[in-house]
Amino acid sequence: MALRDFALLILMCLVWAFNTILSKYVVSGLEVPPLFYAAARFAILTVVLIPFLRPAPRPIWRLVVTALLMGGGNFALMFVGLKMSTPSAVSVVFQLGLPMTVLLSVLMLHERIGLWRGFGIGLTFAGVVIVIFDPKGLEISTGLLLVVAATFMSSLGAVMTKQIEGMRPLTFQAWVGFSSVWPLAAMSAWLEPGQVDIALRAGWPFLGALLFSALIVSLFAHTSYVMLLQKYEANLISALTLMTPLITIGMGVVLLGDPFGPRMIIGSALAISGVLVIALRRNQIMAMLMAVRSRLK
Repeated sequence: MALRDFALLILMCLVWAFNTILSKYVVSGLEVPPLFYAAARFAILTVVLIPFLRPAPRPIWRLVVTALLMGGGNFALMFVGLKMSTPSAVSVVFQLGLPMTVLLSVLMLHERIGLWRGFGIGLTFAGVVIVIFDPKGLEISTGLLLVVAATFMSSLGAVMTKQIEGMRPLTFQAWVGFSSVWPLAAMSAWLEPGQVDIALRAGWPFLGALLFSALIVSLFAHTSYVMLLQKYEANLISALTLMTPLITIGMGVVLLGDPFGPRMIIGSALAISGVLVIALRRNQIMAMLMAVRSRLK
């Protein structure tokens, strides 16, 4: 990978990680209602990308459903779950996205997975289960279960995008914003009374976080991701984006004081290892291990 592209990928991972921390600050620190935060984000995205709504790929119903899954449904559950959980734990649960996408591809697109990728899926699920379960009475974290549901929606939407022909990245982002803002605004008006006043009291910090989430994350980071996928193998990009949860965990511990005990360490290690196994072929991982071994000599 060219050094310039690698630097872009690192910056992209930093943006994604920081956005998780920032979103936690908005919904918990500033007490901005999560559905309103998601609706406002997609409202800005829609206004900026209105020119890209046309031409829209057909059929429209599939485009709208996919956009809702990856937009409104995903972010609504994620922000509510993030309000009830730590960013570090959320970043680990996010790693379920790749194995879920693989399994849904098998069911919906009739793709095949071998024993090696099946092993990676098992590792990832085991790691996430360790993080989700609270050892005090073996209770399951409600917030992290919502994040699991959000991840499933995003994975289902990702598989459905493969069934849409002629999709341009900015067109899809425009439809994600346009399809999501209306149901999210309606749900916020129903379930979150006084949300506008709360947001206004939050002031400039909320506005800055909103603009960062809508413009820097949705436009810069996501567009950069698509561009890198077009230039390099998806396996390579998927493996390198594992920097995101590691950076998020570090930021969560340093900036927010997230707990990072043995359960989080073991769960994170298993989940990230599982994703790496899924993303890379066995010979690629062996080559990486041999390269590391030679460097250590």
